[in-house]
Amino acid sequence: MPIPGNLLTTAMAVMPHTDVDRALETALSLDIPFWLQLPLYSYTEDMYVQASEHFPGIVLDMEKRTLRFSMEKFIAEFEEAMAHFEEPDYFDISEAYSVVYHRFLELDLSDRPAIRGQLEGPISFGLNVVDQDDRPILFDDTVRPFMLEFMARRINVQLARLKERNPNAFMFVDEPGLQFLFNAMAGYGDVAAHADMEGFFAMVDRPRGVHLCGNPDWDFLLSLDLDILSLDVYSNGEVFANYAPSIRRFLDRGATLVWGIAPTNFEPFERENLKSLEARLDEIWSALGKKGIDRDFLLSRSLLSPATCCLVNPDREKTVEKAFLVIKELSRRLRERFGL
Repeated sequence: MPIPGNLLTTAMAVMPHTDVDRALETALSLDIPFWLQLPLYSYTEDMYVQASEHFPGIVLDMEKRTLRFSMEKFIAEFEEAMAHFEEPDYFDISEAYSVVYHRFLELDLSDRPAIRGQLEGPISFGLNVVDQDDRPILFDDTVRPFMLEFMARRINVQLARLKERNPNAFMFVDEPGLQFLFNAMAGYGDVAAHADMEGFFAMVDRPRGVHLCGNPDWDFLLSLDLDILSLDVYSNGEVFANYAPSIRRFLDRGATLVWGIAPTNFEPFERENLKSLEARLDEIWSALGKKGIDRDFLLSRSLLSPATCCLVNPDREKTVEKAFLVIKELSRRLRERFGL
């Protein structure tokens, strides 16, 4: 089944909540719900920590809230990891690493148009986790191929679990690090990264896609074999609209775009309203229409979401929850306006 479009609602996973019930209620308020990552509730709910479970060589300090890598530890633990490589449970997120994930799996989600999961992607994980020499493990030619296959298996196991709850489940690969990739050193540039990402997604089951809040090379991203792309168009919409040929090819393949439009940061949220956000989308969609992308077709392959994650608001979860309400109302207005 294709991923639904028609301006239904979903959102990113990282939330500022410390109350699991309230967080789940917020996620379930949207058309396409998801399990949440709540790093302020527990460090094990952090997206990088969750991706690191059972990864050989990881040095996790819960007290200092740090995640690092040791090559010596990697060598010592590698054989043990390979002994479990054909065991699906080994690659799933355990309850010790996410209470929220397992609570989500207990819910009856069969009546939803789709549900969604996520895992930190290999580029971002590899850039964020550094070794004993403070060098990102992404640049290590020994670790990187293993990391790509390890993360692909983790995504596939989670997707299989979610499909048991709803056959239209799909996965986001969270890749905030993609916007920094082209500034990376150590000789790992766009050509090598593109080949690695193509190989990575060849190992990942469908439906699968990328979520990020930054501003990467959109041609690079849109050329990957994805089923869905989630982005912050509130901040990057004008730039994104300049990539109409790549966007058109992406949509023509049957893929879906998630338009992140409602800001979750306190100050920009207070400056906006439904009318202004609708006008922003109209401007972007009109620009794409002038470049040959039919609006009806575009909307049929579009979802709406808040623009970004946000953990730093002075009111914690309140503005984020308001952004969810805005997205729901904006979806209702636009679906009514366009007869969806």
